[in-house]
Amino acid sequence: GKPIVSARLDEEMTPWPRFAPRALAAGFSSVQALPMRLRGQVIGALNMFQTGDGELRDADRTAAQAFADVATIAVLAHRTADDAQRLNDQLTLALNTRIVVEQAKGVVAESVNVDMQAAFERLRRHARNHNLRLTDVAADITTKTLPVDRLDP
Repeated sequence: GKPIVSARLDEEMTPWPRFAPRALAAGFSSVQALPMRLRGQVIGALNMFQTGDGELRDADRTAAQAFADVATIAVLAHRTADDAQRLNDQLTLALNTRIVVEQAKGVVAESVNVDMQAAFERLRRHARNHNLRLTDVAADITTKTLPVDRLDP
């Protein structure tokens, strides 16, 4: 997490031995790398490239670190939103799956006059015997793509 204030890309001990030749070929001769961190956790770096040599002035370095800090907050906020959306999607899928299975259990229970547990066992057995997902069997039952009488007994 320590900033690289100014690295001359043409020096033998550059921190980026594979990157430096490419940056030099593109016309850059130095780079400053400022850590993107929050509470001691470094999540990346804000890299600034120059066509000339020289370090940033203190005021410029302070401004650049402020940009790195704002970028860090934006990245972490985006990650948090993505994580929340992913969890929401997973919960929605689980709920929808549960609803379809419950509907299929009701269809089977009514069609063959068994209780809900026996209906569930029949759906599960059919799915296992045919190497299918339970939710797919349940969906096929509820859409009548798979007639109840074709379920394994």
